[in-house]
This record gives sequence, structure tokens and C-alpha cells, in this order.
Amino acid sequence: MDSLLFESDDLAVTEDFLCRAYADMRIGSATPTASRARVRRDSAPSISVDELDLNFEMSYSVSPLGRICLCVVHEGTVQDHAFRGVQDAFGPGDAVLFAPHDEPYSGRIGSARYNITMIDPGLLDQVAATERGPLRESVRLTGHRPVSQAAADRLKSTIFHLRDHVLAAPDAEAHPVMVSAAGQLLAASVLAAFPNTARTDPTAQDRTDAHSATLRRAVAYIDDHADQPLTVAAVADAVHVTVRALQYAFRRHLDTTPLAYLQRARLAHAHRDLLAAHPRDGATVAGIAARWGFAHPGRFAARYRAAYGTSPATTLRD
Repeated sequence: MDSLLFESDDLAVTEDFLCRAYADMRIGSATPTASRARVRRDSAPSISVDELDLNFEMSYSVSPLGRICLCVVHEGTVQDHAFRGVQDAFGPGDAVLFAPHDEPYSGRIGSARYNITMIDPGLLDQVAATERGPLRESVRLTGHRPVSQAAADRLKSTIFHLRDHVLAAPDAEAHPVMVSAAGQLLAASVLAAFPNTARTDPTAQDRTDAHSATLRRAVAYIDDHADQPLTVAAVADAVHVTVRALQYAFRRHLDTTPLAYLQRARLAHAHRDLLAAHPRDGATVAGIAARWGFAHPGRFAARYRAAYGTSPATTLRD
């Protein structure tokens, strides 16, 4: 994982940093005597989460980023934000698509504190894939506002979880399963939050392929590879069906999803590790949880208690 912290009260230095951190841009300030900027970035190969605090009025014009760009406003305003076919303004609490990966955009920042989360478009394709191998067309988000307030709230919760408990973790590099799971969760949250072009309905062939043998092969593959970064597309490819067929097989036979089953399998592996480990050997609940992709100890403990009727700490101690 990579982290950086930038602070400056020089507008020219800030412009140079923003050009290097995002894309070519020109900024101008109506309040040149007050130009303090602070940017904190935590990133993994396909995602980055930035917290920006600008105490001045700033106009911006940005070339395409090459990544899907999301914005959550904490304080202040974003005015006259525009990209092709869109012009809008955002305030505290808003979670929006700031720009598609291939579109330039422009607008004005009004002494704002806000979050910018950027995602490799390929990560959405991995989660929303509908065919074996590459998609014929990449998934596109077709609206810049979430479909509902509940969807926006879930997206913000996922972003903040990623920021606080995954990317910022000092040992995140040692737990690629945790980072991969969090990235997939973010991509799924984006697809759930915004209207998009992903096709998810199973075809007639998908329904034919979604038999019990497909499910058995998929379950075995997930159980054997739960310690590795997995995507639904990778599991589907391993058992030679489309993602739609795989999803339909899990829904038809287990009334769940492949990702939910993967989480359950990882929880079972963590349970076995807790039973086998001992605190005297240096084992910790947080370490075992992270090994199996659970970045938030509190959420892991809640899931564990729901599944096994006791706390992970009790299992480890006993």
C-alpha cells in the first residue's frame, strides 16, 4: 500500500501537486491570500482514497483521469461542476460520481473538505462481468447521482471502511486477501449505487448451466482458494460457466451469492485457525481475521458470534 501527505499554502505548488496526483489541470483562486491545502492519500493498485482540505475558493479544469472518480463532500461546496451532459452543485453529505474515467470536467471548490475515491474501471468489469473472459464492452455508469439515499449511505460507509480499516492499516500489504475483498466490495457498492450498463439477468444457457454439478465445482474451488484474492469472474472461469450462470446456481441451490459464500468460507477458515492457535504463540484475533480478508475486527467479531455463538477471542483463549 502507498500513502502520502501533502500540505502547502503556495497555490503554484498546490497546482503542481494536483497535476501530478490526478491529471493535467489548471486551478485559479479568488482568495489568493488564503491558499492552504492539505491532501492525504492511501492507495492500492486499483483504488485510491484521498481526503482533501482546501481553505480557499478554487476553480478547476481537469483532463480525463483514466479512473472513475467519486466525491463525498464533508464541508463546503462544489459549484458549477460539469462534464459532458451534466452540470450540478454538491454540498455536505453528497456522494456523487465526480467524473467518468474518460471525461474531462470542471467546476469550483468553495473552501471545502471532501473525499475523492478513484477506481480502475477494470475493477467494475471484474465484479460485473457477464461472459467468460473479457467483456465485449466495459461497464459504464450512466448517472452521476446515486439511485437512492440508502444506496448513497452504503457507498459512503464502504468508502470510509476502505479508508480507515484497509488502506490505512500499517500491515495491509501483508494481507492481499483483505485488500482484494475490500476492493471488490467497493466496486459492488458503486454498481449498486449508480445506474449502469451491466447486464445481470441469466440467459437460457445460463439457466441450463446452473445445475448442482456447477455449484459443487464452484464451492470446491472457493474452499480451496479462499486464502487468495478471488473475484466472481475468476470462479466462473474456473468452472467454465458465465458469471450469470454461477450467480444463478448459488441463488437456485443455496439461496445466496458467490461472494456471500466466499465470506462464509473465509469465516470457517478463520474459525479453524482460531481453534488451532494459542495466544502464547503470538496469535491474535485481528491477525487471523486479516489473514482471511476481514479488515474490521468489530464486524468480524459480530459475524463470528452470529455463526458460532461465541466471540473469536473466547475461541482463541479456550
